Amino acid sequence: MPKENVDEYLEAILDLGGDGAPVKTGDLAARLKVAPASATEALQRMCREKLVDYEAYKGVSLTKKGLSRATSIKRKHRLLEVFLSRKLGLTGKKVHEEACKMEHSLSDDVEAALCRMLGAPRECPDGEPIPTCGMDPKACDACMAGAVPLTTLKPGQKANIAHIHGGRNVCRKLMEMGLTPGADVSLVRVAPMHGPTEVLVRGSCLAIGAGIAAKIFVRPGA
Repeated sequence: MPKENVDEYLEAILDLGGDGAPVKTGDLAARLKVAPASATEALQRMCREKLVDYEAYKGVSLTKKGLSRATSIKRKHRLLEVFLSRKLGLTGKKVHEEACKMEHSLSDDVEAALCRMLGAPRECPDGEPIPTCGMDPKACDACMAGAVPLTTLKPGQKANIAHIHGGRNVCRKLMEMGLTPGADVSLVRVAPMHGPTEVLVRGSCLAIGAGIAAKIFVRPGA
């Protein structure tokens, strides 16, 4: 099956089920506008390639390998949308359509260069979050421009979350707490002796472990 088709399936599974929930074959076929039998055949091939876990009548979910590839293609798509909209002035459906054509041939090196050139945007033109690249943000000038660890703020100081450097579980836990890139935060206090860091976010006061708090990079003065 062509790489482009595999990418489209992976993206659709990610959109419909996130990174874990099973997706029904019928729903996937409807999303991609293909016959259910064609979707089943494609999923069986992708299962053999260890991109998905598929079981008849129960649905399909992404494997770790499949999730990585789906997230990468989603990131490239949304970066391209920002480029097409911001730099070339395209609007409406044309932005999405052109990004769909270009995402499959965009190399990782060009993706990184595009992100730097755009200033590491957090959202696409529709307001959807752009997945992080997984690199150490300290190695990327675009991500780190003006960003400092959350723990370096002074009590009462406000900031905007720029980047979270952590694995999927860490990012998911923080997301559930409302700590996501783009969110405004205010430092309440940092407990001594590597104690928890207390922050105010979305109207709630949260206590975060010292190790996790150090992985949150913010831009002061939000």
